[in-house]
Amino acid sequence: MLKKKHAHKEKKESTHLFLFILGGVLLYFLSGWVDELRVYQGASIAVYVIAISSIILLTGYSGQVSLGHGALMAVGAYAAAVLRIEYNLPIILCFVAAVLVAAIGGALLGAAAARLSGPYLAGTTLALAVGLPSLANQFTVLGGEQGLLFDVGFPPLALGEEFTQYKWFFWIAGLAALISLWTIRNLLNSAYGRAWKAGRANEVAAQLAGINTARSKVLAFTISAGIAGLAGALLAMTIGTVSPSAFPLALSFAVLTGAVLAGITTLGGVIVGAVVLVIIPEIADLIAHKLGSSESVITNLPGLIVSGLLILTVLFVPNGPVEQHRARKAKHEALLGSTH
Repeated sequence: MLKKKHAHKEKKESTHLFLFILGGVLLYFLSGWVDELRVYQGASIAVYVIAISSIILLTGYSGQVSLGHGALMAVGAYAAAVLRIEYNLPIILCFVAAVLVAAIGGALLGAAAARLSGPYLAGTTLALAVGLPSLANQFTVLGGEQGLLFDVGFPPLALGEEFTQYKWFFWIAGLAALISLWTIRNLLNSAYGRAWKAGRANEVAAQLAGINTARSKVLAFTISAGIAGLAGALLAMTIGTVSPSAFPLALSFAVLTGAVLAGITTLGGVIVGAVVLVIIPEIADLIAHKLGSSESVITNLPGLIVSGLLILTVLFVPNGPVEQHRARKAKHEALLGSTH
């Protein structure tokens, strides 16, 4: 029985690996078929996929609420930019540093988070997101209000003259997203993921089962922060700069909204939340120009649409459309099974 179960698990993992590789191949060909704007949007979607997956790991599996993940993204972005400017490190090392520095920040925050819960933890992370811009302005190495330029360099000449900068962004962000999702999925299916879910479901019962829930929470916050730091560095790559205005409080809320739209307890819907976050500005711009609205309306309309979608999702599909479809399918299969 155990051998059969183990074989089934190995087959499932092989299927997932094949799907991830297939996704990478599709990204490769897709970048050559669509126009530059869509390629740039594809890079933005990949960035949001990584950011949203960090929230799903933290909140959906560990049960900790963060309203300040935009600040952790900024930490990773600043780390990558400073190392790139001051030491001219290879871009891959800058991204690794973004993960490590943000993870260290997450570990420190997670140590406090282990003693907090509910609104207290949310308030602490919210304070971090609010206070980060003023902190960045205190250090000249961080560029103040103007921020820092973040240049990842031109694509390799071996890729050809027609391989544009936006395609290079798309490749980097797409590959990072695939690797991140693969890593997170394996983590969530491991003993660490089971410990996080047990602590979220019933912390006392998890402790009685021998799980150190405080250490488990710190680990979840550390990993989630590292993933957010990578997303922040990739976001800085796509916009070419790192500044307080590039990582506002609204970014934290947008990523959290994307996670709710995706389904906070499932990793399978991250692409849904990411696509929605990327197309909302386009929809808002289209509506505003159709109505002939003022500049202030154009500026605030995306936030209004995001808020409306969040409310509708919580009311009608609280677990996200992907998880809702999966639950409906499982219920239908159970009904069919009971009739036979």
